[in-house]
Amino acid sequence: MSNHRILLLQNAHDHSSKLLRSAATVLGFLAAIAAGAQLRPAAAQFMQAMNASMERMDRQMASAPMNGDVDHDFAAMMIPHHQGAIDMAKVELIYGKDPVMRRLNVVTSQLINQTEETHQ
Repeated sequence: MSNHRILLLQNAHDHSSKLLRSAATVLGFLAAIAAGAQLRPAAAQFMQAMNASMERMDRQMASAPMNGDVDHDFAAMMIPHHQGAIDMAKVELIYGKDPVMRRLNVVTSQLINQTEETHQ
């Protein structure tokens, strides 16, 4: 085989290697974009559920029956406030992945429920 032909084959091999590396880089980039796109809907759903919980809590606190007795009025607003915390903890349990946060939410929900049962 001539030196010229060997050089052509080496150049073709080098070019092919560069193309393969470039293609791998592009595919990696596309995979990262796809993974990010899959994360966004879960984050958006999480925020939508959290906002719904907070808006519901705010409405219920604003419409709590007030009678001018500070202790009664405080309790009337704390019940929907605590229910809002429970609702938000449930949302975190659905979308969250951190085991410490998940356990904290379960314990917090249990404490709030026990406290409300005691005061009813």
